[in-house]
Amino acid sequence: MTYILLAVVFSVAVSVLLKLARRANVDIVQAVATNYVVAASLCVWLLHATPQAAIDAKATYAPLAILGILLPAIFLMLARSVRSAGIVRTDVAQRLSLFLSLVAAFAFLGDTLTGIKSLGIVLALLAVFCVLWRKERGGMERGGWLAPLSVFVGFGAIDICFKLIAQAGAPFASALLASFLIAMVLCWVTVLVRAAMRQAPVTARSMGFGVLLGAANFANILFYVRGHQALPKDPSLVFASMNVGVVVLGAFVGAFGFKERLAAVNWFGVVLAIGAIGVMTIA
Repeated sequence: MTYILLAVVFSVAVSVLLKLARRANVDIVQAVATNYVVAASLCVWLLHATPQAAIDAKATYAPLAILGILLPAIFLMLARSVRSAGIVRTDVAQRLSLFLSLVAAFAFLGDTLTGIKSLGIVLALLAVFCVLWRKERGGMERGGWLAPLSVFVGFGAIDICFKLIAQAGAPFASALLASFLIAMVLCWVTVLVRAAMRQAPVTARSMGFGVLLGAANFANILFYVRGHQALPKDPSLVFASMNVGVVVLGAFVGAFGFKERLAAVNWFGVVLAIGAIGVMTIA
């Protein structure tokens, strides 16, 4: 379980870095662009990945193109969410996005809706509502829920894209590298255009921050993959441990490290989220 613990730590570390980005006067677009250079390089070095297998499977083209756009977009939305809604709400929204994959599985991928899956869906919906509720600011106001809700939807869409790529026969590492490369190109085009228009000059500070972000981002993925490799007969255990671990550690870091204010209904949502993850894992 050491690999899963490390994956949990680095997943929360990504949220912490994004929380600190504004304080460090970092241009988040440049940081995200640099992140994909680092992540793609580490993917080649440590996973020995090549994009060829994903390119050879023509059925991967559409989901890969969508991933190339979604991956940097979700990073920017993560940054906005941890600033406006906090680490706790953002990490719960991210982890509960597996609910959307469950819905897509029976809506589009031929899976069957069962009683236990229905229970998981209901718990996930309740958890999202409770976690995003902000009593002190008038309940579910737009500023309190829009960013984490976008994270919830975005990560669900990313997971669905990876499932479609897997169905097309492309290995995970190949698909991961291909999506990183697409995202990297799009991000750097944006960075260079903004620099040419003098909207945001490229800075060593932002790029250095992006190196840290890319290392943490890839470490999260690498240790999660290693966890599955170490426990090949217990994928559900790895899956549940990872998601519950991020929710719990994110809650502690947000509440006690950054003094994020959570009402009783929000903490109840965290508990519901853990329950929903458990139910959806055995479903």
